[in-house]
Amino acid sequence: MFESAELGHTLDKKTWDRKVPKLREALLEAQYDLLEQRRCSTIVLVGGVDGAGKGETVNLLNEWMDPRHVQTHALAAPTDDEQRYPRWKRFWSALPPRGKVGIFFGSWYTLPIVQRVYRQTKGADLDQSLEEIVRFEQMLHQEGALLVKLWFHLSKKAQEKRLAALSSDKLTRWRVTETDWKHFGLYDQFREVSERSLRRTSTADAPWNVIEGLDARYRGYTAGSLLLEAIQGRLAADAARQKSPTRAPSGDSFVSNTGADLLRALKVPPTVAKKAYDARYDVLQARLNKLSRRKALKKRSLVLVFEGPDAAGKGGAIRRVTRALDARFFTVNPVAAPTEEERAQPYLWRFWRRMPPLGHVGIFDRSWYGRVLVERVEGFCQPADWQRAYTELNDFEEQLTRHGAIVAKFWLHISKDEQLRRFEQRKATGFKRFKITQEDWRNRKKWGDYEVAACDMFERTSSELAPWTIVSANDKYNARLQVLETICDRLEAALDV
Repeated sequence: MFESAELGHTLDKKTWDRKVPKLREALLEAQYDLLEQRRCSTIVLVGGVDGAGKGETVNLLNEWMDPRHVQTHALAAPTDDEQRYPRWKRFWSALPPRGKVGIFFGSWYTLPIVQRVYRQTKGADLDQSLEEIVRFEQMLHQEGALLVKLWFHLSKKAQEKRLAALSSDKLTRWRVTETDWKHFGLYDQFREVSERSLRRTSTADAPWNVIEGLDARYRGYTAGSLLLEAIQGRLAADAARQKSPTRAPSGDSFVSNTGADLLRALKVPPTVAKKAYDARYDVLQARLNKLSRRKALKKRSLVLVFEGPDAAGKGGAIRRVTRALDARFFTVNPVAAPTEEERAQPYLWRFWRRMPPLGHVGIFDRSWYGRVLVERVEGFCQPADWQRAYTELNDFEEQLTRHGAIVAKFWLHISKDEQLRRFEQRKATGFKRFKITQEDWRNRKKWGDYEVAACDMFERTSSELAPWTIVSANDKYNARLQVLETICDRLEAALDV
């Protein structure tokens, strides 16, 4: 893959002076078209050999485009604070919105490659990371992002010459660090691991472009031309799609579920008496409080998800959980319809930003499962979008657990008759009227559709790492006790108590 980037390509000044003004004009025009249409974001990954001109090229692209609409991220090794969060959070947080260009100088490829070169990981670990990257980039593409991946290469001899030249000039020696020379000493290993990584992650949706970095004019013009070609190709494809939109496949053609039998067959446990509830509640509260203060939890995080029909008691259950926790170390995230800012990003962006750091608890009153529930049932997304979401949500939770998160997901379920009773009670109670809206009544008319969607969700996203717990919530006391007990059991198992 790298042989063609060691041929000594150059671009003379006369050709540069003739071609670059046209390239800059076209690139700027394409950027403004993207900004006006806001159909996709553009993600430019810049990687490659130290000294191959990556920094100079990033500066050049910022100079050629309108920098007000370009977000450049120089992602070095994660800071101590960033290491408290799942690895992918820093990348998700930096993604550009639709219409903008994001340049990543250092990206999600850096750590897996460096760790493998330094033998901190095994070959199987690298392969797992690369497969994760392929799925991530595929998701970005399906969410509408344009990925342009540029890898700047130098031969071993050319890199040594380049580093030596920079080091010998007092005006540029600051650009060469001890790490650069250390990496040069491992040139062959970096080449082997990098080539393996590029081959496995160069896909039709996100291909790698290898650029020879020896000649500044050649690499700058080539990088700009590749970016322009990618943007123009995307604009043309979007225009063609607008003229001849493809028909979205029917959602029914994808469904392979057990219907709503699981929820309809849910057994209703005996009602819990108030006195028995109070006694058991106090015991569970004390148990949860003690577990939340264990030293081992400082190296873990706890993510709690609450889903279920309107008026099923999610808020009440959450309040009973938070009463046992230190307010400094938990956050409750009520999830509503996405804002305009959130709609300009890939679906999971707004949830990644809310993930708790190690030692903290993140509680979600409704969650990322909205895509396969309300968005599916109400038709807010295409069938293809919610169908692929099952895999994306499983990947998301696997990434959380790999970083140490303990994920517990609850579906609080009530009967349709019980929901009606609670709706009527809320409507008649002054301080509860805010809890009932026209949207709640509208959702009730699609009760059966939501049951089918929920059962699909249980079947496809309940895993050993992040299982669903279905709670019969007709009796609020029973539901709250089951939620508390399940959280305690999950914590004890994860912390080896």
